[in-house]
Amino acid sequence: MSFIIYGIIIFIAICMLLIWYISTYNHYQNYIIRINEAEAFIDTTLRKRFDLLNKSIGIIKNISNNKKDEILETIIQLRSKKLSNFELDRELYDAINEFQQYKEKYAELKNHEEFLKIELGLFESEAEIVAARKYYNDIITDYNKLVRSFPSNIVAKFTNYKLKTYYDGKDMYDDIIQDFKL
Repeated sequence: MSFIIYGIIIFIAICMLLIWYISTYNHYQNYIIRINEAEAFIDTTLRKRFDLLNKSIGIIKNISNNKKDEILETIIQLRSKKLSNFELDRELYDAINEFQQYKEKYAELKNHEEFLKIELGLFESEAEIVAARKYYNDIITDYNKLVRSFPSNIVAKFTNYKLKTYYDGKDMYDDIIQDFKL
């Protein structure tokens, strides 16, 4: 009789452990889905910014009457590079700064309708990218807490889930200090 009771207790314990494991695994999957959605939105926004800057090259060339020098050289170089979203975001900020310099250099651009539309698009995409970065980093914070805390870290070990870096690309747990440059 006691063997049956011990068997039932062990069976219930195993079932509860299995339910906990599945629940924690599903929690991880929820975070991974949200992370992927945030990355996809960031990628779309970065492509939009790249396309806007790319469109502005012809306009700036026409206004400046400068056919020889490279306008927005950063954008032209990015066409052939394979970059992560972290790197692309940093490069696009450099290009946007260059874009703003052309606006200050050539007064005619301030009245050019197409140029102003591009500038407005860049402004709107800035708000989008800031919100997307914050959302992404918030999800990463929760995900990393789950990876590091007990007992959910047991599931992370079994499923090979690792800590993820924040959107700014900084990894606090490595020896590389280059990623802290602004």
